[in-house]
Amino acid sequence: MLGQRIITALLMLAVLLPAVFYPVPFPFLTVALILIAAGAWEWAKMNQMSFQVSLLYGALCALLCAVTWFVGGVQTPMRMFWIFAGSAWVLIGSLLLRAGVAAWSGVPKSIRLLGGMLALWAAWLAVAQARAVGINFLFSVLVLVWVADIFAYFFGRALGGRFFTNKLAPSISPGKTWEGALGGMLGVVVCAFLWRWIDTVLVVDSLSLYSRLWERGPVVMFVAVVFMAAMSVVGDLVESLFKRNAGIKDSSALLPGHGGVLDRVDALLPTLSIAMMLSTV
Repeated sequence: MLGQRIITALLMLAVLLPAVFYPVPFPFLTVALILIAAGAWEWAKMNQMSFQVSLLYGALCALLCAVTWFVGGVQTPMRMFWIFAGSAWVLIGSLLLRAGVAAWSGVPKSIRLLGGMLALWAAWLAVAQARAVGINFLFSVLVLVWVADIFAYFFGRALGGRFFTNKLAPSISPGKTWEGALGGMLGVVVCAFLWRWIDTVLVVDSLSLYSRLWERGPVVMFVAVVFMAAMSVVGDLVESLFKRNAGIKDSSALLPGHGGVLDRVDALLPTLSIAMMLSTV
């Protein structure tokens, strides 16, 4: 399993990194569109749609992204949209986790499919606009989520249960601990201060998210990155809630050793929109 995970990760990097660093954003936006469409296919399957309907749903998601791209949505400032999208993630994510797994069964499939389509489209648009801002900005957002996940894993393994007797969300993801979540937040804070310092000593194509937040004060940056780390956990837990309701372990087997696309991007879905919101307000 570990070898399979490593091979898949290397193959993904071999595709993503050249696409990200290509002089024009076209290859990266295309790869991101394909991944989001695959995630949409997984989402439809997770909600008991047939294989054919799931393919159509994925194609419609890709079409929505492509039309947005074609009409210039990637270059258009969307301050109010990101405020709405980020706020929606905070509100709806909180309500879903509070309601729990059983409550999700009562949500009509039409609302599930519409909500999933909008969330995936917003994620593609966010990552597309982040790439348009600059590679340094894009990576500062992506790495925030990766650092939060890595630190949460190791802090959870080393300290889980030492300081908090209750799990983070036992009915949704029994393995997650408060120690892990707080460790992820600590890692993100360290990453933010270090990245902001690197911005001051290296020539970069754009200011990182952290430098943009720093311009409003160190306290603003600190609070913002902790909030984003918390929302990455929300994204992870929300997808776990959906999978538990569907009775599945992974969203699909598209990425051997890793599960599906949604399993890899779940924490990014809220964080991307919130990053765009925080960088534009």
